[in-house]
Amino acid sequence: MVQVTVWNEHRSETKHERGRELYPDGIHAELAAVLEAEGHEVRTATLDEPEHGLTDDVLETTDVLLWWGHEAHDEVADDVVEKVKARVLDGMGLLALHSAHYAKIFRELMGTTGSLKWRDTRLTDGERERVWIVEPGHPIADGLDEEYIEIPQAEMYGERFDVPAPDTLITISWFEGGEVFRSGCCYQRGKGRVFYFRPGHETYPVYKQDEVRTVIANAVEWAAPVDGPEPAFADQREPLEAIEEGLPPEHR
Repeated sequence: MVQVTVWNEHRSETKHERGRELYPDGIHAELAAVLEAEGHEVRTATLDEPEHGLTDDVLETTDVLLWWGHEAHDEVADDVVEKVKARVLDGMGLLALHSAHYAKIFRELMGTTGSLKWRDTRLTDGERERVWIVEPGHPIADGLDEEYIEIPQAEMYGERFDVPAPDTLITISWFEGGEVFRSGCCYQRGKGRVFYFRPGHETYPVYKQDEVRTVIANAVEWAAPVDGPEPAFADQREPLEAIEEGLPPEHR
């Protein structure tokens, strides 16, 4: 069992009739139900709660944090971002979903802008997205029987995606308009694992698709902290071997 917190700004899906129909209780509730069905202990948090719902106690008892943001990234308090960053560096997993490429916490951990190409697909009621699984042996791809995930309605994101080269690239997306995009990216930051996963939109039923749910559930287990030795740091370290004094290094 993994202790999961699903964070959602809970703005975008409330503004559109289609979003309210698809996710009447919010995207966070949809994702929480998926993970609860996997046996995990799940709580939710939203932007307008005190401290955005991410209090010290919540963060300290979270193994993996899911982050869904879209249009209110600037409203996230910097001190909360710093607390989340500290927890990731200390081992908490982070899943940045869809428009969270522009989230303060994701850009802070990546050290880049997270910028990309984008097209307003509301004019065409979405584009087809084909999510190619390029690392089928990775735990995040476990249980996916096909070479790709076909998403009938999606919002287009295209390269160049301004992120560091992923430690492991799990998926690459192709869109009906011709663009491609690195859509499933794994990173290690300090002791914490970070996974960016592109699919998901407030007015399309992407999070109701079984394959997408499988990826997210797998990613939660992959990103959960693992036991291991604590690294030791010291300003003054005693040498392991005797060092001869008085001789330059090349003559020792």
